Amino acid sequence: MRTQAINYKRKTSRSKQHGFSLVELMVAVAIFLIIGGAAIGVVKQHAPLFTTQQQQTGLDIALRNAAAQMQIDVVNAGTGYYQGVNIPSWPIGVTIINNPPATSCFDATTHTYGPTCFDAMNVIAIDSNTPPSNPQDIGANCVSTTSSSLFITPIGSTTLTQLASDFHDGDEVLLVKSDGSQMTTTVLTSDGQISGGKVKLAHNPTGVNGVNDGSTGSNTDPLGISSTSDNNKLGDQFCKTDWVLKLAPIRYWVDASDPSDPKLMRTQNGQDNVIAEQIIGFKVGASIWNGTTADPYSFDASSYSHDWSLVRAIRVSLIGRTNPSGNVDEKFRNTFDQGPYKIQALSVVINPRNLSMND
Repeated sequence: MRTQAINYKRKTSRSKQHGFSLVELMVAVAIFLIIGGAAIGVVKQHAPLFTTQQQQTGLDIALRNAAAQMQIDVVNAGTGYYQGVNIPSWPIGVTIINNPPATSCFDATTHTYGPTCFDAMNVIAIDSNTPPSNPQDIGANCVSTTSSSLFITPIGSTTLTQLASDFHDGDEVLLVKSDGSQMTTTVLTSDGQISGGKVKLAHNPTGVNGVNDGSTGSNTDPLGISSTSDNNKLGDQFCKTDWVLKLAPIRYWVDASDPSDPKLMRTQNGQDNVIAEQIIGFKVGASIWNGTTADPYSFDASSYSHDWSLVRAIRVSLIGRTNPSGNVDEKFRNTFDQGPYKIQALSVVINPRNLSMND
């Protein structure tokens, strides 16, 4: 009996130490491969969706940041207040350049966009580092901008040397009547110089009545401030109680030099900054004080004769797309331009703080 008991314990011990058989191991490996393969397939299937969501999130953030920057700039347009000088009925805050709808600007095969697809907007800001001055001709109280020389005198504690050093070749200046009733603008052709107890500014002459839309043979108004259409606010005679202000405009435009990646740009003081990439739509409309309720925003500046004093609000429409080269679903086509990428649109209305224009 004792021998039988010992043999039973040995058999029990061996049965407990018994592992998986080869068949069991192969079955387990097969099940693991099936489950693992399915899991990898699910991950592989959803990875492109995650990439697409990341791209759309980045696009949404870029568009919102661009709109926020434009709101900051445009809301301060046309304040009419400058270093202690308050000019009532300030005549201008923004200028808008609308490109007509053009089917040729978009290539449906390569999904590229040309420069005529986009508008441009200029915020007419004053250079805060250059003090205002009064226009005055040699031996006279008034000056005509139809000539090629403009003489100015400093105000306050500003010296002639300081004032002359603030003006340089290529600067654009704005001349405004003290009551804001008339204005004109011109571009300097040399640096400021001291002459006869005044500062001499050589500039491109304007046409009669301050018109300078290129008809004088030179580009004297790159910001589109004045043209024959808005001569009700233009003038060419400015006197010693009026103002000469150096402009530091903020320009929003789309750089389409790379048609596969149009970029929304912000330019100030000659510095170009990219605000957002892959922009495929940039339109700017204006609500004018005598507009109709049926068409509150006009995207054609010629419809209100480029009279910027009528502008009360700006509507900006932006359209962006995810990077075409990062497309992960070749079967997808959007409904905007049938491109293989996702798009997002944003529209924002901006009201400048200044409401004195034409009121």
